Amino acid sequence: MTSRRRNGGTAGRRYGVRAVCVAIGMAVVAPLEAQGARARARDIGVTPGRLPPGRLNAITDVPGVRVGHRTIVSGDSVRTGVTAILPHGENPFYSRVPAAIVVGNGFGKLLGSTQVNELGELETPILLTCTLCVWRAADAMVEWLLALPRMERVRSINPLVAETNDGFLNAIRSRPISAADVRAALTTADTGRVEEGSVGAGTGTVAFGWKGGIGTASRVVQEGGDSAFTVGVLVQSNFGGALQVQGAPLWRELTRPGVRRPQGADGSIIIVIATNAPLSNRNLERVAARAIMGLSRTGSYASNGSGDYVIAFSTASAVRRDPMAPRVTGSEVANERMSVLFEAVVEATEEAIYNSLFMATRVESRGGTVEAIPLDEVRRILDRYRP
Repeated sequence: MTSRRRNGGTAGRRYGVRAVCVAIGMAVVAPLEAQGARARARDIGVTPGRLPPGRLNAITDVPGVRVGHRTIVSGDSVRTGVTAILPHGENPFYSRVPAAIVVGNGFGKLLGSTQVNELGELETPILLTCTLCVWRAADAMVEWLLALPRMERVRSINPLVAETNDGFLNAIRSRPISAADVRAALTTADTGRVEEGSVGAGTGTVAFGWKGGIGTASRVVQEGGDSAFTVGVLVQSNFGGALQVQGAPLWRELTRPGVRRPQGADGSIIIVIATNAPLSNRNLERVAARAIMGLSRTGSYASNGSGDYVIAFSTASAVRRDPMAPRVTGSEVANERMSVLFEAVVEATEEAIYNSLFMATRVESRGGTVEAIPLDEVRRILDRYRP
């Protein structure tokens, strides 16, 4: 039996392509474990930092940013998917956003990264998927983009596709994603609530020995005067280390393992940052570098086998780039005003990682079973460590 699940938002048209969206929801009730329900970090009192979150506490709090998933569950062995992040609702090739990529540790595959850092701009959506699916995802996205209006004479596209290795739960050698899966993730991408946990590119991932997945968070900052900007983060967590939550050593206190195999600190994480603050690729690189600090707060130390990548972009109209324009102009946030944006990305990255763990559900396959982190036990541990 084959099941392919996807989620999105309201049906509509994206870049002239019909979008058919199916929402997948989960209720949050107490006691959590009794009902098998999951909860976000803030629902159990975990509130990293001091800055306020946006309305959804998600990357989609940044105006125009869209997220879509395609979750692929097939038989007893395929557990994977695709997650698409779109900077805005226009054609991304002709309305490019400034972007930067920072490599914390380069054990991974990030297709398209050299051109992004060379030109300082992003000309496609961002796709997240499994390691051996990167090239199929890229090919499908190029095909989708070439079919859009105004693309008839385009001869070069730089698809940005990132991955983590979900080969424990997923039959990764079968490379189980299709062009239809990629199109589904792209065309169902929506500006609303982001599904988290064991969905999309997070379907088969493992983090800190527990079920990992997709997580997101945001922060709203004041940049002097009346200007307010939003910083949103989305992660695909599939890494290890010594899990801690706001200083509580969960690696030591949790009484049972999430998976019957040692994960160590290997694995990978992809961190995607969006902001509507007008930033050039130079300051976006500085923002991306701070995400590694948020990652380290959770207990990661970027081991030899861990691929730790950060992708940051700005959606501000003042810094958008038309490839046909002879000059690039626009104003951006001054260096002296950057610190609060740095703080925002550290906090949102940390919280997004917790959300990826806390919202993930138990997944089993022929390869094995990975349990969801027990939230009631996490709450009891945190209560003991709170002052």
